[in-house]
Amino acid sequence: MKLVRRPGYYALEGGPVPPGSAAITIGPVVSMRSEVVGHERLEAHEAVHVRQWRVRGWLGFLVGYLGEYLRGRLIGRRHHDAYLHLSAECEAEWEAQRLVRGLPIR
Repeated sequence: MKLVRRPGYYALEGGPVPPGSAAITIGPVVSMRSEVVGHERLEAHEAVHVRQWRVRGWLGFLVGYLGEYLRGRLIGRRHHDAYLHLSAECEAEWEAQRLVRGLPIR
């Protein structure tokens, strides 16, 4: 495991990640599997989550993220579908895809 300073966040390369995930962001720290280090889209996606944490605050981010996820599950979405429909995930993926294609974000 190695902690590396990136612009705007810290990357914990080879750090702990939930099963089935490539990375997880908690505040200013992105923990990622060793095999995805340097993956441009994934790192851009996680950098958006760092910004979301900063803008919404710890409590605001967690309540919003987990609340949306639980609502998704309550209306019958399976885990992965509930995750894919989270507004934080949609925003992060949209911005990451545009960034790697050289398109403006806003």
